Amino acid sequence: MLEHYVKKILTSRVYDVAVETPLQNARQLSERLGNKVWLKREDLQPVFSFKIRGAYNKLTQLTGEERARGVVTASAGNHAQGLALAAKVLGVKATIVMPKTTPEIKVEGVRSRGGKVVLHGDSFPEALAYSLKLVDEKGYVYIHPYDDPHTIAGQGTVAMEILRQHPGPLDAIFVPVGGGGLIAGIAAYVKYLRPEIKIIGVEPDDSNCLQLAMAAGERVVLPTVGLFADGVAVAQIGQYTFDICKDYVDEVITVSTDEICAAIKDIYDDTRSITEPAGALGVAGIKKYVETRGITGQALVAIDSGANVNFDRLRHVAERAELGEGREAIIAVTIPEKPGSFKAFCEAVGKRQITEFNYRYHTGSEAHIFVGVQTHPENDPRSALIASLTHQGFPVLDLTENELAKLHIRHMVGGHAAKVSDEVVFRFEFPERPGALFNFLNKLGGRWNISMFHYRNHGAADGRVVAACKCRRTSVTWYRPRWKRLATRTGMKAITRPINCSSVERLR
Repeated sequence: MLEHYVKKILTSRVYDVAVETPLQNARQLSERLGNKVWLKREDLQPVFSFKIRGAYNKLTQLTGEERARGVVTASAGNHAQGLALAAKVLGVKATIVMPKTTPEIKVEGVRSRGGKVVLHGDSFPEALAYSLKLVDEKGYVYIHPYDDPHTIAGQGTVAMEILRQHPGPLDAIFVPVGGGGLIAGIAAYVKYLRPEIKIIGVEPDDSNCLQLAMAAGERVVLPTVGLFADGVAVAQIGQYTFDICKDYVDEVITVSTDEICAAIKDIYDDTRSITEPAGALGVAGIKKYVETRGITGQALVAIDSGANVNFDRLRHVAERAELGEGREAIIAVTIPEKPGSFKAFCEAVGKRQITEFNYRYHTGSEAHIFVGVQTHPENDPRSALIASLTHQGFPVLDLTENELAKLHIRHMVGGHAAKVSDEVVFRFEFPERPGALFNFLNKLGGRWNISMFHYRNHGAADGRVVAACKCRRTSVTWYRPRWKRLATRTGMKAITRPINCSSVERLR
């Protein structure tokens, strides 16, 4: 079987539209991991993913009569763009059925290349079913996104380039897995010529169809698939692809959303390019493989498979990257409800950077705060922070792995406090630099009883704080000049006009 696929790979017609992408050394990541890490930059293809290879190779195999009928496919986006461009080059009419959840950048990518887009269903299986219906109704030729020998062979040219570009010792290639076309093509070529090289698949932990299929010895259907890495959101591995993978893929690793986000940042740090979540799976897999196996000095290749990501998704990526890297801890801490407690807590945190601080007055004796603290996976791990705070008398609940806390609770700390009858609310801005927040709290001292506090480091030039103080006097004008002097002493850029308690309640 391998010889059959290798011949197809060697004769594949992909370079009419595809380019030979570079194998780039990831210098910073290599130094951090103690291994030589290489990135196969398939994000540099004309459609910003490897999918152009398989799509074009498949179209070149069609007869004249089949091309005249037109082609149809179902795709979450990258195969769709590849097929649209391939069809345009060959003068073939292409209809692409895409799930309604497909990122807009991929939908527009198909349209801009001349493909007709039909949005149908919320997942790939629904789009697939509708595309097959069009085959019956319109007579189109169906072009499968991954489960076709010619498509697999086209994707396998990635491996042909890797072995030519890196003729020396190579220990493992880490491949993103959706339906399996890419990893099947790479495994077929590499295992035939260099069987000592490991082929390791990488899947999101909520879309691990190949991992479960290999464990079961047969293809399985996932009841649901995660959509964050939409390029690999496939419920069942292909039949042709599984026939290869079950015998020639050495291992499958799964990674979390946070680990994918951290890998996107790693690729950016080394290449100044932004990959899509599916495209970063290879790097996420390498990091997890190195961490769990403790390997050093090996040559490892990650397939950077695509860069078709919606810009607005980068907000989520930036928010979660530090968590995935082990460089931020999210914790809930109980402190005494009395003036000066904030300052005492910050002193307990020490020189660590506070990245988030949320608090709302609740009872008269204890305060519960939601805090983000910068950590380091090696020099200052999360466990050391928690142990230190606990030892200093601050009860801590670790929420770093808690999805509910990271997605929702961090935004819900606040609102009306029933036991606060009078308070004044201020908004501060200050130059965002290490120690600025602690400096503010230190100057505040124990003179003010804070009833609400919100701060989050978003990487902007200015840090922003919303804080409320419980009033001893009902006159807002009494507090304003005192907080204004405080702002001046602490280097605040601006302080807003205070809002009295009744105004805040009307806004809620």
